[in-house]
Amino acid sequence: MKIQPTLYSILDLALVSEGHTLKQTYTNVLELAQHAEASGYTRYWLAEHHNAPNIGSSATSILIGYVAEGTKTLRIGSGGIMLPNHSPLIVAEQFGTLASLYPNRIDLGLGRAPGTDRETAQAIRSDFMQAAHSFPKELDKIETYFSAENASSKVRATVAEGVDVPIYILGSSTDSAHLAAKKGLPYAFASHFATTHLMEAIGIYRDEFQASNELQTPYVMAGVNIIVADTDEEAERLSTSLIRMIVGIFTGKRDYVQAPTAMTDELKEIMQHPQVHQMLKYSFIGSKATVKAQVKAFMAKTQADELIAVTNIYDGQERIRSYELFAEIMKELNA
Repeated sequence: MKIQPTLYSILDLALVSEGHTLKQTYTNVLELAQHAEASGYTRYWLAEHHNAPNIGSSATSILIGYVAEGTKTLRIGSGGIMLPNHSPLIVAEQFGTLASLYPNRIDLGLGRAPGTDRETAQAIRSDFMQAAHSFPKELDKIETYFSAENASSKVRATVAEGVDVPIYILGSSTDSAHLAAKKGLPYAFASHFATTHLMEAIGIYRDEFQASNELQTPYVMAGVNIIVADTDEEAERLSTSLIRMIVGIFTGKRDYVQAPTAMTDELKEIMQHPQVHQMLKYSFIGSKATVKAQVKAFMAKTQADELIAVTNIYDGQERIRSYELFAEIMKELNA
């Protein structure tokens, strides 16, 4: 049984809603982060994605700096940087710089997926597949560049040496669970969309965990989709934007986030499709009371140390309201 309170955080993709400019999208990102800071959220992570018109977080490290500059205490980081897309040296330099500008506030979450389609992954880095298979070695390089001991090496990330940037391993299957456990690093599972292996991955991570200088005991973060409104009906209406996003993923027709509509029989039928139903398994949608009961059950099942919430809502103010209600839920559950 967990004794410590369960922390709560935000994972953002800088979603671009239909009719909104990128500038407006980024303004909404910062406004949400500022409200999150006031509501007691622990961290605000931005996810790297490419070649998707509805996602604005492609230049992830730049957005992290923008959000960090506009906030004061909130931890800001990547959820994650897709390491096979990048040179470990460059990542270390970028995050070492960020951590020097915003001390004790920058997180580096790392994943091995491309965050895009195969063609775009190849355009980003022609040897992407080789880099993906070498993820553990690439991770070792990152850690080396951040170490003070690397000062005597020929290749250095001088702005990163000795700088405190916690590293988190991201996963959506069981593969990264083994790696996170072996390295003694915190583990964040993308259960907001990859629901099938959540419990298996957490079990592997906890069973195989080896203490490290960074972490003495396992630390699990779990992703959840959260849409909270004043009533179940209003939350259901807001969720229609999410459903259409998921349809776009499965059909390959990604588009800007659509405005919500009334829930139709057709959308309800789509939600019951096996693939969609599985993807939405850890999606908690409804009034505060409804979502509180769902989240309480999820916390009991996973014993996660931290929940990281994804809220895909068309309107920025309704999104802020949902996150504020979720913060109230977490405070009540932690009381």
